[in-house]
Amino acid sequence: MITVIIPVLNEEKTIGKVIHFVKKTQSVNEVIVVDDKSTDNTVQEAKNAGASVITSTKIGKGASMRDGLLVAKNEIIVFLDGDGDFQPNTIEKLTFPIINNEADFVKATFEREAGRVTELVAKPLLSLLFPQLDSFLQPLSGMIAGKKEFFKKIIFEDDYGVDIGILIDMNLIGARIAEVNIGVIQHKMKQWQELTHMSREVARAILKRAVNSSLVNLNSLETINIIRDQMGFAIKETLSTLKKMIIFDMDNTILNGRFIDKAAITFGFQKELVDIVIKNQDSYLLTKLIARFFKGFNISQLLAVADEVPIVSDIFDVVKELKKRGYIIGIISDSYDCIAIHIKNKIGADFALANELEFSQSIATGEIKIPSFFMKTDRSRCNHNFCKSNALLQVSEQYGIELSNIIAVGDSEFDICMVRLAGIGVAFCSSSNILNTIADQKIESKSFRPILNFAI
Repeated sequence: MITVIIPVLNEEKTIGKVIHFVKKTQSVNEVIVVDDKSTDNTVQEAKNAGASVITSTKIGKGASMRDGLLVAKNEIIVFLDGDGDFQPNTIEKLTFPIINNEADFVKATFEREAGRVTELVAKPLLSLLFPQLDSFLQPLSGMIAGKKEFFKKIIFEDDYGVDIGILIDMNLIGARIAEVNIGVIQHKMKQWQELTHMSREVARAILKRAVNSSLVNLNSLETINIIRDQMGFAIKETLSTLKKMIIFDMDNTILNGRFIDKAAITFGFQKELVDIVIKNQDSYLLTKLIARFFKGFNISQLLAVADEVPIVSDIFDVVKELKKRGYIIGIISDSYDCIAIHIKNKIGADFALANELEFSQSIATGEIKIPSFFMKTDRSRCNHNFCKSNALLQVSEQYGIELSNIIAVGDSEFDICMVRLAGIGVAFCSSSNILNTIADQKIESKSFRPILNFAI
C-alpha cells in the first residue's frame, strides 16, 4: 500500500480537493498532511477531507517532508503539493516503476514551461557537476515517489533546495531513478519576489553536494561564478519589466506615532478618546464617534498636527529608490484622507486611500464618510465589513497589477488582512503577534531600508 504525504502552508482553498483526489486511488490507505503552521483554515479543511494532520517541527518544506516520512506506515511514499490540480492516474504513474521494481525513486515531469530558476541555475549546474542528471526535464519538481528505505538515507533541505537535493542524494546513494510524465497540472507559481532567493538556495544545495562529493575544483568554480552572475542578471532583467506596487500603512508605520493620538493631546480630548475606545468595539461606530472630536477645527490646524508627528527618516530615500525600480507607491490608512494625502505628498507617493473627513468652508463638520473601497463585496477575501484588504483589491484592479506583485507594509491588527493578501506582507515594528506570524518579512527597527533587499 501507499502513503501520500502533503506538506502545506495556507492551502485552505485547495487542500480538500487534493485529498479527495488522492483518496480515489485504491492503493493509497494513508494520507498525511504536514502543516507548516498555517494561519488560515488549512488544518480543519484537511481533517474534514479525511487526512491525518501533523504540525511540522520546523518552518520549511523539507522539514515537513521529513516529519511526514517519520510517521508514515507504508514502504512506498508519494509526496504531492497541496495546491495542485492533478490529472487522473497521477499517483499510479508515479508509483508504477517502483511497484514493478524498475526504480527506487521517481520524479514527475509535467506539461508546463520550465521556470527561470530551472533553466538558469539548476540545469547549468547539474550539467557541470552532475552530468548524469542533466537529462531530467524538471529537476525542481516536487511531485515525487520512492521507497521509504531510500528516503531515510538522504538529507532534506529546509528551504527551496529540498527538491534538487533529493534528486542528487538519490543519485549519490545509488538509487535507480525514473522520470515520468504526469500530464498537465495547475498550481501556484512562485511569487516573482522569491526567484532570487530560490535561485540562491537551489545553487547552494547543488554546490554543497558537489563539495561533499569532491567534485568541485578551481576551473569548475570559475564556471559556476559565471553561471550565477548570468542567472542573477537575467532574473533582475525580467523583474524590472513587471508592474509592481508597494502599499504602506500610515500611523505607526510611515509616521512614528499616530495622528489621532497627537491630535488628542493638541486639542485636549485624550480622556474622551480613551472612553470611546473602551466602550465601543465596533470599528465603524468607533470611526464615526472619533471624527466628532474634530468638529470646528480647520484644515490648517489638522495639517499642523500631522506635521508634528515625526516621519520615519529614511522613507524619502526608500521611496525614491523604489520608484527607480518601477514601483507604484501608495498609502492605505484608516485615518483621514486629508492627512494621508498630505503625507503622500510629503514622501512622494502616488496615491493615498483613507476615510473622508468632511469639511465646510475648510472647517471640519465632525462627520465622516467611509469610502466604498473599504466595504465588503462579493470579491472580498475576508469577513470584515470594512477592511483595508478591500482597498488593496481595488487598487490592484485599477492599476492592473497582480496581488502577487504587491508588497504591503503595516504594523497593527488592522493591517493583518491586507498584509496577508499581498504577494509579500511586511510587519513593521509590530507588537501584534498575529501580524508578525502571518507576515512574509519582519522589520524590527524604525527603518524602511530593509525593504530594498527584497523589493527587487
